[in-house]
Amino acid sequence: MPQLLADCLNEILKYLKEDRISLYSCLLVNRLWCEISVRILWKSIWNYNNKTYYTIISCLPNESKEILYNNEIIISNSILKSPMFNYAAFCKVLSINQINYRVGLFLKKQQPNISTQNLNKKVQILLQEIFKLYMKEITSLKELSFLQLTNITFYKYPGAKECLKNLTELYCRSDINNEFFYQLSKISNKIQYFTIDFKKTIISNGLTELISVQQKLKYLDIILSYGSNKTSKDLTDIITLLKKFPNTLNKLILDGGIHFIPLSFITKFTNLKELFLLFYSNKTFEDFKILQYVKFSKLQILKIQYASPNYELLINFLEINGNNLKEFYIGDIIGESNNSLNLAIANYCSNLIKLSTGFKNDELETLKEVFIGCQNLESIKIWVGGLFLNEKKAMEMIIKYSPKSVYEIKLNYLDCMKSKLLPEELESFFINWKNRTSKKSLSLMVINNGIDVNEVNIENTKIIEKYIRLGVIKKFKITGFYDETF
Repeated sequence: MPQLLADCLNEILKYLKEDRISLYSCLLVNRLWCEISVRILWKSIWNYNNKTYYTIISCLPNESKEILYNNEIIISNSILKSPMFNYAAFCKVLSINQINYRVGLFLKKQQPNISTQNLNKKVQILLQEIFKLYMKEITSLKELSFLQLTNITFYKYPGAKECLKNLTELYCRSDINNEFFYQLSKISNKIQYFTIDFKKTIISNGLTELISVQQKLKYLDIILSYGSNKTSKDLTDIITLLKKFPNTLNKLILDGGIHFIPLSFITKFTNLKELFLLFYSNKTFEDFKILQYVKFSKLQILKIQYASPNYELLINFLEINGNNLKEFYIGDIIGESNNSLNLAIANYCSNLIKLSTGFKNDELETLKEVFIGCQNLESIKIWVGGLFLNEKKAMEMIIKYSPKSVYEIKLNYLDCMKSKLLPEELESFFINWKNRTSKKSLSLMVINNGIDVNEVNIENTKIIEKYIRLGVIKKFKITGFYDETF
């Protein structure tokens, strides 16, 4: 029974992991609550602050404390005392660069007049002892972030094999020490989430080896940070590496920005459920002429942000894969719009639940066709203003023709334009929404980098507040392009 109580309490308190104030209160309830809460508070290195590192240092073994004392790093007697818990053992999320950064701030605060050279020396000494502690005490690390070059070979320290063997998430740079990848390939073959930031186009053999031993990889995020003038020939090593990934991937994110990379390697990953293509240049989509006829029978989410493929190629892709899609996002940031593409969405994507696209002023009938063709739709994000739909006409079309399942509406305003809706027009929309046989209350989001909540028409604000009180609106938010969480 005591263990059952502890397990249930742990499941409940996990929901407070982002609410540190409440968790600190839980520490004071009794010993059981304290033991469970402290594990949650110390699980992620990202939650640590300056005081946390005093506690970490107090967890160090006496030989490590002696090293710190001899190098004039320990300046407080309280650090020499043994802590209440073995806090280091609770860590499951470790970031090498975050610890490096925090330790530097910690020592600089303790010794503000220290020279840069002396500070760097002491940072290395303290980091070495902290990583020795972590490798020894953490029995099963889940997430590791290694995005900064360092001379500390923590992966060789005693206990590293036990610590890293069950690693499921890895975030790393492609130019990290070759030996790190080789050592990790001997220890860990259970990585499921893998993010690689390509700072250079030359790939270490160790990284290739690490990829080759993975058996459960589900998520791959590729970030391209190398020079923007690279050609296909320059990218041979990267393309070869990407082809090494197993066809177990469920989700692939290619975050290329201004950079170029051929996309033909994606044809291998026929088990994909989610595909995100984030590029600024249309050049990258030249290979979409190959992808357009590939069947991805499990694909449910397709997100093409910024630039996009030739619309004819994308329409061919949707004809083959559109029926499986649950979510489709096109031109989220720059306002992509094409009437033929939207008609293809209506014809080929009948099972969509979420859609983000643009409709120009003369395309109201196309929006109607999309609503008729996508009867499972729950969320729609459309551009309004300028060359895009007038917001009043768009909202009238939503009321008249959108499926009764729709409950989330996102209005994306072009070029920082402000709403031109009159109070009576907004009220009419809410009255009509109230009379719909909708399954859920309305969630309404206004997306515009040029305005904030204080700039909304006062009368419109009062109307929105009124219908929130009436339960017609469940959520309302004004936000920028890069913060669309409800």
